[in-house]
Amino acid sequence: MARTQGSHSGITGPKIRAAALRLFAECGYAAVSMRQIASEVGVQAGALYNYTPDKQALLFSLMKGHMDDLLGARAERQVEGSPEAQLRDFVDFHIRFHLQRPDEVFIAYMELRNLSPENFEKIEKLRRAYEDELEAIIQAGVRAGAFVVPDAKIATLAVIAMLTGVTTWYRPGGRLSEDEVSEIYCQMVRKSLGG
Repeated sequence: MARTQGSHSGITGPKIRAAALRLFAECGYAAVSMRQIASEVGVQAGALYNYTPDKQALLFSLMKGHMDDLLGARAERQVEGSPEAQLRDFVDFHIRFHLQRPDEVFIAYMELRNLSPENFEKIEKLRRAYEDELEAIIQAGVRAGAFVVPDAKIATLAVIAMLTGVTTWYRPGGRLSEDEVSEIYCQMVRKSLGG
């Protein structure tokens, strides 16, 4: 559907995404209606369909946007050097990126079950691309004798789950700074990989 001249799509579209993100994170995707999202934004429910075909498309858009941002930011921050240096950089990146986006992270993990099979497959492909980088670092570390793990794929999934969990408890202004949290996680991850 074409937008009319003078419409506020550049303002309303982002407001719809922000409202959906907050509501999905607070209440869960299944419990949120398009009417609730419209009410948050201050538009009629029917107007939402000028911006998104349906609630599923909105959820997919939020998840894909998160993964695109993650992969894009990671591509800009590549570190050469030993597997240990690459691991430290990956952990630090993951912690810092995710601490700034707790709602996006919550949705990206907790609402996977609500994606259609086609949308799930697309998001899983993006997630695998990110996981593959860490797995390659771990495999390189195993080959170099720096890490000792029985299965690099399982180690990868365990590390990512541990790192992502920081968003469930960390609060800015708390006992530990972001720098301190990153350093502690770097040490824990390194120890978990043996060597």
